[in-house]
Amino acid sequence: MRKIVLCTNVQRDGDFSCTAHVKAMLEADGHSVVVSPVCGEAAAEPPFPAKELGAALEGADLLVTLGGDGTILRIAPEVMLHDAPLVGVNLGHTGFLTELDRDNIGLLRQAAAGGFTAVPRMMLDVEIRRGGERVFSDTVLNDAVISGIVQNVRLTAYGDGKHILAFSGDGIIVASPTGSTAYSMAAGGPLVEPSSEAIVLTPICAHMLAARSFVLGPERTVTVVPSDVSEGRRCVLSADGRGLVDLLDGDQVTVKKSAHRLLMADLGTKSFYETAFEKLGERA
Repeated sequence: MRKIVLCTNVQRDGDFSCTAHVKAMLEADGHSVVVSPVCGEAAAEPPFPAKELGAALEGADLLVTLGGDGTILRIAPEVMLHDAPLVGVNLGHTGFLTELDRDNIGLLRQAAAGGFTAVPRMMLDVEIRRGGERVFSDTVLNDAVISGIVQNVRLTAYGDGKHILAFSGDGIIVASPTGSTAYSMAAGGPLVEPSSEAIVLTPICAHMLAARSFVLGPERTVTVVPSDVSEGRRCVLSADGRGLVDLLDGDQVTVKKSAHRLLMADLGTKSFYETAFEKLGERA
């Protein structure tokens, strides 16, 4: 018997019908199943006992998210503190991080029985330092985005304190390999295999021809400094889309490889390349 935690996005499975189906299926195989609603307040109480995520994670052998990519990004900072692998079921849209969907949800029986390979995903620690003091910190699975609001912003990026580029534009994305297939790719950055380790630096609509995406080694510390920031020229940081943090002129946003990582359960249903072509466009 294994302990399985179902992390239900209540915005995607508001009536818990999908959760109830998965719970019954796994319990029929003899597993202990705990439900933990995440990503907001449920409109109705679940028809079975539920636990807060932190309590539910204790002693878990496998985590199953029922939602979409945003569900995984939302809970990743808490899940990374535990060794239980995670597999996602897509109840949303693109679902690049989620390996399963409603059509092959039965493969969760394979996952619950241990039929997967645990693949670590690199994560990034993000900080804002202001006047030498840390005023914000977070850990992301996908990316940290520094951007202007409405107007463009002036940014300077450094790697280990050495100048990389300075430009005016809409912003810059500092992404992990996992995040390379998200906003960074849309801004013209490269696709990086999620099992690799690298830091991808991608300008957003830069007002200079020489501004290109950079793939840096995982040991680098990236620092991005905004300038010419004022009340009328706002600049913000978004860490995996979890809200906006206002930046001041001269703030230092540092991004580096985290000591933590997220374990993803790979069931071998599709390769990274097959997923990329399926989710992001047809093969030529």
